[in-house]
Order: sequence, then C-alpha cells, then structure tokens
Amino acid sequence: MTQQGVRWTAEQVLALAPDAASRKAGSKLAAAGPWSGAGSSYEGTVWGLCKGSGSKPYQTIIDVADSTGPAYKCSCPSRKFPCKHALGLLLLWAGDDAAVPAGQAPDWAQQWLAGRRTRAAERTTRTDAASGATSADPEAARRRAERRADRITAGAAELEQRLTDLFRGGLAAAEQAGYGLWEETAARMVDAQAPGLAARVRELGAIPGSGPGRPVRLLEECALLHLLDQGWLRRDRLPEGLAATVRSRIGLPGSPDGPPVRDRWLTLAQYDTSDSRLTTRRVWLHGIESGRTALLLSYGAAGRAPELSLPVGLAFEAEVSAYPGAGQLRAALGERFTAPEPTAVRPPGTTPSEAAARYGAALRDDPWLDSHPVTLTRVIPAPDGDSWQLADADGDLALPLTPFARSRPGLWRLVALSGGVPVTVFGECGHQGFTPLTAWAAEPEGAREAIGQAVALC
Repeated sequence: MTQQGVRWTAEQVLALAPDAASRKAGSKLAAAGPWSGAGSSYEGTVWGLCKGSGSKPYQTIIDVADSTGPAYKCSCPSRKFPCKHALGLLLLWAGDDAAVPAGQAPDWAQQWLAGRRTRAAERTTRTDAASGATSADPEAARRRAERRADRITAGAAELEQRLTDLFRGGLAAAEQAGYGLWEETAARMVDAQAPGLAARVRELGAIPGSGPGRPVRLLEECALLHLLDQGWLRRDRLPEGLAATVRSRIGLPGSPDGPPVRDRWLTLAQYDTSDSRLTTRRVWLHGIESGRTALLLSYGAAGRAPELSLPVGLAFEAEVSAYPGAGQLRAALGERFTAPEPTAVRPPGTTPSEAAARYGAALRDDPWLDSHPVTLTRVIPAPDGDSWQLADADGDLALPLTPFARSRPGLWRLVALSGGVPVTVFGECGHQGFTPLTAWAAEPEGAREAIGQAVALC
C-alpha cells in the first residue's frame, strides 16, 4: 500500500516520460490551473480532470502502486504512455499536497480500477491454463524444440559458409556489395528461426559506411559472429552456463530458472531502444540486501511503450528470478509486496579502473557482451578535447564517454549536477566507453540520513 505522505520527486516522475517532448509538455501541466477534481488515495491511485481544447475535460488516472509499475488511463487521443496529462498530474501530485488531496476516487476512476483487476485475474487464469496445456504434452514440446534446433543449425552452417566466402574475396568486397548482401543474409537467419544471428548480421551491414576504422570493426564483428556460430554448432561440448548464454544470444526464448530472490530493489535506471519492429525497455535493479544487480526487459510493438515502468531512484520489495546463462544478469520480476518508495540507499560504487576490469571479467562468461553495469563513485565529468570523460577524483584515471552518451542531453544534466564536485554515477561500461544512466549528487558531509535524489540521464 502506498502511504499518502510518501510522494515521488519531479525527477522520478519525469524519468517515466517516453521522450523529451512529453517531458516538456507534461511540465507545463504541473500547475493547479488546468486541473479540477484532482485527488489521491492511500492505495496509490491519483486522478484528476484536465481542461483541454474541447468542451469536456480529459479524465486522467494513474495507478501508482500497480504490480508492473505505474499504469495510466487518459481520455485524450495521445498514443504516448504516459501522456502529457498523466505526467502533469503526477508532477502536481509530487509537488503540491493541497492540489491533490486524499479522498474517494470518482465513479469513472473506480470503474477503470475495477476493470484492471478483472483483466489481471483473467490473465492469471489464461497463463495458468497455458502452463497446464504446455506441460500436458511435453513430448510435443520436445519435438518442436528439436525441429527449431535443426533449422538454426542449418542456418548457422550457411552463415559460416557466407563468412568464408567473404574472407576469401576480401573485406573490401563487403563495401562494394552494399547493404543488400547483409539484409539478404539476415533474412535467411530469420527463416532459420535465429533472430539473434539475424540482428548481428544487420549490424554488420551498417559498418562498411561507418567512417574511419571500419575494416577493423568489420573484422572484429565478423569474428564475434563466427564465435557465436561455432558456439551453437558445438554447444554440446560447452559448460552448461556458457551453452545457455549461446542459446540466449542466438535468440532462443528462455524462462527464469533461478530461485526467487526476495529483496528491496532499488530502480537504478530505465531507458528504451527502438527499431522499426520493436521497442525494448531495459530496467536495472539493485538488491539492497543481496547486493545483486538484475536486468528486467520489457517489449512493446513499434511506436508503443512497453508496459513495465518503474520510477528511477525508488525502492520496492519484490521477488526476482534469474534467467539461465553464465554471467547473465537478466531476471524476471515476480510478486511485488510494496509500492515504490523513496530511499536513502545508493548502490555501492567503484573506481574507473575497477569498472574496466569488471567488464573484462564479464567478457570471459559472455564474449558477446557490449557493456556491463557498474556504479562509479567520486567521479567528475570533464571535457577531453572534443569528447568527455568521467575522471577519478582521487586518482589519475578516467573512463571516456560513449558517442551515444556525448550526443544526449543527459550529459549536460550530469555536468550541471556535478558543478566540478565528485558525484556518484550508475551506467554501462563497455568497449566503446561508459554510458551514464543515473547520477546522485555528493552527499553533504555528515548527513547520514539524507535522501539522495536520483537524476535520470537517459
């Protein structure tokens, strides 16, 4: 149950925005003027009527304590989730107790909440029924898995031959062939039911025109693709953990098989990546008691935000189960026992040199790993020629920022937060550098109980 007195910060609300435009539009609605009938309940529901361009106000309601993160409903025509009205109402709720007082939800809000509970119960029933149907015929499931494995093996063998032909003709031929060669190869991997191979092949197609150093990058990526191919073709000779990692990288669906870990989980970061087919949301969690780091993945169709949404910097009690694979941090969110609440806890950090060492160690378990999550303490963002880096305040080493990080407005939020003073930064450390995702300002000296507000940078 959400306590009425525990409200989020503006930063935590804005971290839910699907894009910069929504963040800006929602901030404009964070005042009492456009709102009427606003209220909130001890169960974690916030509602209100927002005046729009039409004769009827927009009905906006948010279930803050939903088990998969905040859930939203607004009568406006926007397809963004959350829309600007939901963001504005949450910002108003976070900043002004008087503007969103405790009370009884109106009928239209109660009807939506009742409908959500009914649909949740129906989904649980369908899931249980599907699980029963699957387990009822394990032999059929085994035959389907074998047929798919045979298709993937044939696709991997074909890909090995194509790589051989590429190297026989020389890497220069890849630029002359153009993107069509790689797209056709990727389509063949899709036919082989190996989406992981298809994705890596498409990435190869973008390298020939990517500027200086492209032959080296093409050679490196071809080597990793060859390694993944060989891993699949020789999977029966691999340790079980590495074999599970290969299956995951190939694109075979897996299920969490680790025992549920009940803990208070701090949401470290949340961000989306999109292509023409899918929007993928990555949510990083830190187990306050267990010290574990977990990655939640959620998906939405192109142009639609994934359903899972957790406010950055808040902590909640829940069960999390790990997926199989050596060095894999992906997990599934199970039952939640509390709503997200502010916490004074920050993740334990390390130095830039240790962060690079941790990424190197993670590569032993997963050679295809692009980056590894890590928290840096006492670092200062500093310019480095045309680039930026996070410098160790107590040493002479630094981590360069990735090109992606340098192009995002979050860099300037980080610089403003620091102001030349050491900060704590959570992000992903990889072969291209460090991507900061969340930051905490320096704690006041001697302030043990101070709640450090997390600043989302992505």
